[in-house]
Amino acid sequence: MNASTPEWIAICAVTDIPVLGSRTVPRAQGLDVALFRTPDDQVFALLDRCPHKGGPLSQGIVFGQRVACPLHNWTIGLNDGQAQAPDQGCTPRFAVRVANGQVLLNTHELATLGLNLSRPVAGPARRAAPCPSTAHP
Repeated sequence: MNASTPEWIAICAVTDIPVLGSRTVPRAQGLDVALFRTPDDQVFALLDRCPHKGGPLSQGIVFGQRVACPLHNWTIGLNDGQAQAPDQGCTPRFAVRVANGQVLLNTHELATLGLNLSRPVAGPARRAAPCPSTAHP
């Protein structure tokens, strides 16, 4: 496989993700990926980690195309992983395809994105690192 011709893996059916909810996808290495579903059946995938204190976004409240972190209520855009102002920071997003009711993720991204990130330990807030950009088809 090479990065210019991505391979996709079926993860679950769209209906396996609760409307306005999420489902996690465990990875062999690194933090889980969280899949989110909007009322109009759009599906988004983010690293299951808030850029603020590392809260599990999969346990947050989904509204529109955003999720509120369950720890400190930071709002993260599902389409880009960016924290909404006045907060700053982002979490890696993963490309998603939906085909025949199945949710597919890019195998290269699953194997490489966000592997260096972990859940921060509790302590004083620090400036968030810039979000790595990813090219999506």
